Amino acid sequence: MSQAAPQQAPPARRKHPVDEVPPVGKLVVYGMQHVLAFYAGAVVVPILLAGAIGLSDRELIHLINADLFTCGIASIIQSVGFWKVGVKLPLLQGVTFTAVSPMIAIGLAAGGGTDGLLVIYGAVIVAGLFTFLIASYFSRLIRFFPPVVTGSVITIIGIALLPVAAADIVGGAANPEPGNGRNLAYAMGTLALIVLMQRFFRGFLATVAVLVGLVVGTLVAWALSDAAFGAVGDSSWVGVTTPFYFGWPKFSTAAIISMIVVMLITAVETTGDVFATGEIVDKRIGRKDIAAALRADGLATTLGGVFNSFPYTCFAENVGLVRLTQVRSRWVVAAAGGFMILIGLVPKAGAVVAGIPHPVLGGAALAMFATVAVVGIQTLSRVDFNDHRNVVIVATSLGLALLVTVQPGVVGAVPSWAGIIFGSGITLGSIVAIALNAVFHHLGRGRGAALAGTPGRGQIRLDDVNAMSREEFDGTFSTLFQGPTPVVENAYTQRPFSDTSALRTALQEALFAATPEQHRELMAVYPALGGDVVCDGEAGEQSTLDQASAGLTQLTEEDHDALREVTTAYRERFGFPLIVCVRDNPSRERILAQGWARLQNSPTQEHAAALIEIAKIAGYRFDDLVADANPIHSARTQRYGAAF
Repeated sequence: MSQAAPQQAPPARRKHPVDEVPPVGKLVVYGMQHVLAFYAGAVVVPILLAGAIGLSDRELIHLINADLFTCGIASIIQSVGFWKVGVKLPLLQGVTFTAVSPMIAIGLAAGGGTDGLLVIYGAVIVAGLFTFLIASYFSRLIRFFPPVVTGSVITIIGIALLPVAAADIVGGAANPEPGNGRNLAYAMGTLALIVLMQRFFRGFLATVAVLVGLVVGTLVAWALSDAAFGAVGDSSWVGVTTPFYFGWPKFSTAAIISMIVVMLITAVETTGDVFATGEIVDKRIGRKDIAAALRADGLATTLGGVFNSFPYTCFAENVGLVRLTQVRSRWVVAAAGGFMILIGLVPKAGAVVAGIPHPVLGGAALAMFATVAVVGIQTLSRVDFNDHRNVVIVATSLGLALLVTVQPGVVGAVPSWAGIIFGSGITLGSIVAIALNAVFHHLGRGRGAALAGTPGRGQIRLDDVNAMSREEFDGTFSTLFQGPTPVVENAYTQRPFSDTSALRTALQEALFAATPEQHRELMAVYPALGGDVVCDGEAGEQSTLDQASAGLTQLTEEDHDALREVTTAYRERFGFPLIVCVRDNPSRERILAQGWARLQNSPTQEHAAALIEIAKIAGYRFDDLVADANPIHSARTQRYGAAF
């Protein structure tokens, strides 16, 4: 009796780039690059606070060491994660600037000095616990964060931080010298070196462009006597951060309420940063991700109050660095967190990093902050600006954010309780974007317009959809598929629709209830992937937009030939074109691999597979067309394999 051949183990699933661990050498270099890009922003808050409430130099040094130490712990919590804490993305944590003014007010109200510091820490600990506990509830508001909101917030974050880079370029906010040509030369030289390395180098050297720019810029400044490292000799080798170093915290109701408001605003900023990072690393963000990120913020903030530090959030500097270098591994940020813990324990190391001249940091920061703004613009590219409501949301939020950023003195024109909102362009712009989106898209009869910007129709409300004739309905929804089909006609018979979810369901059921012959007829009209008819726009605007998301409209000759080979083989075997939901497979390599793998399937299986891909494509087009579609729909369809 012959023995059955042993079954081969299934191939190991390739890790997402976020979860890949680079070699030790690269991990060290990439991690240090994050630390250098982050350091200046990390120490600004304790410096501002210490000066405002009257702390001594010795107390300030301890605050800086404690800040760096806790930043490292917070970054590891956010990037590595455990249980339901930490979003497990390359997000580096730092003290939020939103808390500066409220903490100064709390400290001064309590008498300043260490007495004021203890009241601040009591409020920070309670606000951190509050954030941890409400994280899951706040994450349910994700439906209020469609691309028009997240794109606005991310763009605002990038643009509102540019003045920080500009202040460094002219010598630092404490001692600006706009007319100093050397400062400008250091900044522009650093920026030029980063750009040139991005242009002429590939691989590892391109990914460490920011680090090289910072090191070379600092060395040049040191050679010209514009960088000083005298503080290294004066610093001690070891500086241990102990819990409650300044004494047991004190709890004030007013201070706690003020800090809770800070953390609610910070939660909005964190949500924007998480969405931005998800865009950069090509990972969908859902409700659980937002909740995990906010729990990490809450836990880190509580630890900050214990270890003599302050409230924590994700740092946009490092979001921009991830986009600029394309190093997506979260373990790089974890390594950076480890380095920050060491720097917090070794003051001499911190003194070395602190010796980087402001203009050099400013040149690098200019590139990173602007890159964050570009990510926001990329997100806004998915917004339907034919719908005037979206124009109003973006324009108003961006305009008000820039007003406060360019003219920070306007905070003096509002009541003190509103100062926390008007004191930051990021805070004001984010809140306005969320509020206007709720007003325009979620309030009122039928929750506003169901459809937005349909060519030739303007804004169409759900009531208008229910009142459409069959011809109007077909003309509107045929864009979900490749031309008019019985699918749309069958969905029309299920009117009236109570909401957009019912409309989506009707189209789903109509697609899968069609006959096999109707399915074949529908499949046959889909264009070839990367075909000339798509590039020329002859296959319709929707096909061009779909395939452009993976760059299939701008292929090299080599990529074009590779796609033509697999699509030709597929059509010869199955009799209809290879249909792939490109937005689910945003890289050409994955599309090619999927095409060759599907050639091994049976005709019956491929008929079903093609139908599911059509459903996915229609789902994305539906989300583009319908203004109040479920914003976490795409994540669910990918996870459960459901149709649109």
